[in-house]
Amino acid sequence: MEMLAVQLKQDAHCTVGELARHHGVSTRTIARDLSLMREQGMQIDADRGRGGGVRLDRNWGVGRLNLAYAEAVDLLISIAVAERMDSPMFLASLGSVRRQLVASFSPEKRQKVNRLKSRILIGVTASTFVQAGATAPPKRVVQTLHQAFVDQEVLEIRYKREDGDTSARQIEPHYLLLKYPIWYVVALDHLRQGPRIFRCDRMVSGKLTGAHFRLLPKQAFEPSLADDDLSL
Repeated sequence: MEMLAVQLKQDAHCTVGELARHHGVSTRTIARDLSLMREQGMQIDADRGRGGGVRLDRNWGVGRLNLAYAEAVDLLISIAVAERMDSPMFLASLGSVRRQLVASFSPEKRQKVNRLKSRILIGVTASTFVQAGATAPPKRVVQTLHQAFVDQEVLEIRYKREDGDTSARQIEPHYLLLKYPIWYVVALDHLRQGPRIFRCDRMVSGKLTGAHFRLLPKQAFEPSLADDDLSL
């Protein structure tokens, strides 16, 4: 119901059918939840008739923010990246947000998050030449890479090189490198039997293999990090 409240406040017009499809439930379930939300005092308006929709009064506060562990980890790492980029704007409250997120974790989970943060590297801004050829990587590839990185799992990818050739690779995503706005994977490439750097936006597809790897120190990848443009 909190997710419904957020959506109804953000979207100017949502039908019950659209809400049901978005959340993967029946229209009857949506109608029941809306009724419960009204009983709790939420000001939900409805337009009757064909094409009618529902909305939450924009003056209504959504309430506290509940995050799953994985969502909190992603947000905490994003904050750490923003802080390390030394942006002068919109960082005044990030420290407070970060402390609240960290306080919500157990000591064991804090250690895990710190290990993940240490595997994210921040480099110089990518050259204009590199930025000109950049595209947004497919969402499904990003999600698979994200899971492989967090779980230290070998990833099977199809990779399109700068010259347009595509090859199949099995890689170990040890580190992520941001050379704004381009993300790279610092990996051990099974095909080349050595360290390689891959641009995320050139990954055509990704598949988890179920095989896990042991993290190598950053020094093992330093030869591959020497190229300023990293245009593999």
